[in-house]
Amino acid sequence: MRDLLVLSGGHAYEKGPFAALLASLGEWDITHLMHPEAEEAVAGGRALDADALLFYDMGGYTFANDWVTSRPPSDAYRRAVVERFQAGRGAVAMHHALAGWADWPEWHEMLGGRFLYTPGEVRGKPALDSGYRHDVRYVAEVVADHPVTAGLPPEFTVTDELYLAEIFEEDVKPLIRSDYSFTRDHFYSAALGISGTLFSNEGWDHPPGSNLVAWHKRVENAPLVYLQFGDAPQTYENPHVRKAIANALNFIAGENP
Repeated sequence: MRDLLVLSGGHAYEKGPFAALLASLGEWDITHLMHPEAEEAVAGGRALDADALLFYDMGGYTFANDWVTSRPPSDAYRRAVVERFQAGRGAVAMHHALAGWADWPEWHEMLGGRFLYTPGEVRGKPALDSGYRHDVRYVAEVVADHPVTAGLPPEFTVTDELYLAEIFEEDVKPLIRSDYSFTRDHFYSAALGISGTLFSNEGWDHPPGSNLVAWHKRVENAPLVYLQFGDAPQTYENPHVRKAIANALNFIAGENP
């Protein structure tokens, strides 16, 4: 049986429904590790052995006193992730993985984008904190004929959290787009949220962003797929979301549908 390594932690999620999602993805021998154990295991070489690797984690943050501090992963962890891609072994990243490891810029180059909790710098330019919006009901439109989208209808409905974030469209192959409006009027400021003012965009003038919710890119010698899906049980249970995740894992493991 194929070996699937799943990393989680750093962001809250409902463990039972997420476990049911993992169980639905096909014949995998699943090892599910949470941080800090996940970081230690990857640093020790566990990621290089897995047939597929799923990032559902958001490493490197401490939320306290209405603010957030961050740290980079260990040198051993960084080396291990890069060595996996150099060895031709791919990965799938989901949802809040786009925000993980804020102090490791190379991680976001690998992913093809970045969600910022606080204003910062992206690719040498100032960037505002990113936006979030929970429970958005939107139409997902398949925009590429690709192993990840095989068997999906041209359009399907999803209810999920969306991000207004930094997406490096020029570096990725678009797979699925959303019909939602990715403008500041339709999102809330992440920095305001962590400072105690939830669901607000007052004074936050974020520019319009990409409507990409799934893409594929190459990292070193291997494929990476990012899927923006994944906030809550209603998303985990969506059959089209499950199909996209299963396809993505098969694709990066070299077994296309």
